[in-house]
Amino acid sequence: MNKRVWLCVVVSVLFSTSQAQAKDVIVEIYKKQFMPSEIIIEAGDRVIWKNIEKRQYHNVWFKGSGEEEPDYFFPDESYQRIFDQLGTFSYECGPHPKMKGRVIVKNAE
Repeated sequence: MNKRVWLCVVVSVLFSTSQAQAKDVIVEIYKKQFMPSEIIIEAGDRVIWKNIEKRQYHNVWFKGSGEEEPDYFFPDESYQRIFDQLGTFSYECGPHPKMKGRVIVKNAE
């Protein structure tokens, strides 16, 4: 096998392996709560917050990181984010600051 083909195979395997390991983690929003309020994920995973309320709007605001407050999302809508960096990321709902959650991102084991 020539070097170029071999390199393409290696890159392809590495890319597909890293993609296969990443997963989606669902956090439901119901009765003005993030459920679960704390999750532990691996780097590269995607968190999807789903608003399953009947009438209430929410957002997911990583206020402590200095981000501006994001747009609201309404019942049957969702917000998602991929976490590539390790660490603990606290968030809250802007319109309902008593709603708090935390994402803990660890290395894949």
